[in-house]
Amino acid sequence: MKITELYSHIEEKLAESERLVIAIDGGAASGKTTLAGELAKRFGGAVVHMDDFFLRPEQRTEKRLSEAGGNLDRERFLLEVVPHLRETEGFSYQRFDCSEMALGERVSVPKTRLLIVEGSYSHHPAFGEIYDLKIFLHIPEETRKSRILARNGAEKYAMFVSRWIPLENRYFDAFSIPEKADILING
Repeated sequence: MKITELYSHIEEKLAESERLVIAIDGGAASGKTTLAGELAKRFGGAVVHMDDFFLRPEQRTEKRLSEAGGNLDRERFLLEVVPHLRETEGFSYQRFDCSEMALGERVSVPKTRLLIVEGSYSHHPAFGEIYDLKIFLHIPEETRKSRILARNGAEKYAMFVSRWIPLENRYFDAFSIPEKADILING
């Protein structure tokens, strides 16, 4: 689907609902955060980032990380975000601070008609059918590599390749995440 078609599709969906909840999933550096920001700006929406729900160090057990999609604090997302997805009022949740490796400040999510949940693991089946629209972004490996290198540098790229990308791929494969998306965007 082209981006202009996506805009039209979202406009139609917004006309039909009090609140539209979209989830954008995809691999590292596929453009999830960028697309979420563009949609929020265009339609006056708010964004919840799945990066805010990464596991705290004490949760990163071998058992947990061996689970497909286990690299996410699903329990906290289910507790702090999911109950508020259909509410048209604002809410807040506590974000995980990657630089401190601990829970950090609370993030306020304002009252909006469009709520976008973006990030890897946002389509996890443990959340059930909570979204009105699920978008999956796919990019070629060379594009991903150049984006990660530009954004994170060579040292962090090595960690993406050895750790984070395999965890994402296991999740995508185990739960057929791309195939179950409503919209697939190839970049």
